[in-house]
Amino acid sequence: MEQLELLSEFNVTDESLKEGADLRYGSIERDGKKIHRFRTADYRIYFQIEDNKVLVHRVLHKNSLSDFLYRVNLSNEDQELGRSRHFWELIEEGEHARRQS
Repeated sequence: MEQLELLSEFNVTDESLKEGADLRYGSIERDGKKIHRFRTADYRIYFQIEDNKVLVHRVLHKNSLSDFLYRVNLSNEDQELGRSRHFWELIEEGEHARRQS
């Protein structure tokens, strides 16, 4: 049930991805690569848009790196995640696994 509730809130549209349109969405960039983030309840969904499809990379509990950055009172979670080597390693690990399947 929790998964269904999470997915029912995850409604990606062009409008929702515009900066400031929906505060639950954000984006992270590094080396020309852009990952979007959706925040809801206790989870963060990291995804990309490819060929008009949503490609989900990770669904993380808020008590993870995102939560840590919030608790230490950093002003911009997305910018700090973009600088995090660990975050990008998670994304690359998922891409590698997808290519292997």
